[in-house]
Amino acid sequence: AAAQVALAPGSRGRGVLVLMNDQVHCAARVRKTASLAMAAFESPGCGALGDVVEGAVVYRQPLGPREVLPLPHRTEHRVAMLEACLDADTALLKATAALGYEGLVIAAFGAGHVSGSWSEVLGHLAPTLPVIVATRTGSGPTATASYGFAGAEIDLQSKGVHMAGQLCPRKCRILLWLLIGTGRQQLLHGWLPR
Repeated sequence: AAAQVALAPGSRGRGVLVLMNDQVHCAARVRKTASLAMAAFESPGCGALGDVVEGAVVYRQPLGPREVLPLPHRTEHRVAMLEACLDADTALLKATAALGYEGLVIAAFGAGHVSGSWSEVLGHLAPTLPVIVATRTGSGPTATASYGFAGAEIDLQSKGVHMAGQLCPRKCRILLWLLIGTGRQQLLHGWLPR
């Protein structure tokens, strides 16, 4: 079935595709959602792009616009990914830049929230290295204009933190690594889906 998808004319221009259980997914959206289930891969919020039905590839979603990043010219750089916790201290967060990381992704609560103490540290980090806050929930976007308390998205954005939109923390890390490697980290905001 994978060869059928690769050879199907409708697959051209769709970017990297993932085929699992005869379902075709966009690599940017697909996630493993169950550790042992046969149908362990889903694309939360958008569903599969199509299916392989009786040997034919049938796409349910139209071909959308796509941009391609060039290969990175540097690969030694590092991007940290930390998960927000209720009682987490800020020691690792404060050490991020000193440890040589050039970018940071936070897997945050709900729609992209962290504690007030983390927000304060992120406010000091964001001017010196790109910081993305993503939701760790598994589906749904980060918010941009719903909550304003210390550590919520309005507060974080005012400090220069980027909200991930629909992109999960792991894919944010890959995106940020690629952007830094191509010298395009200043274009980060335009690459994050709403």
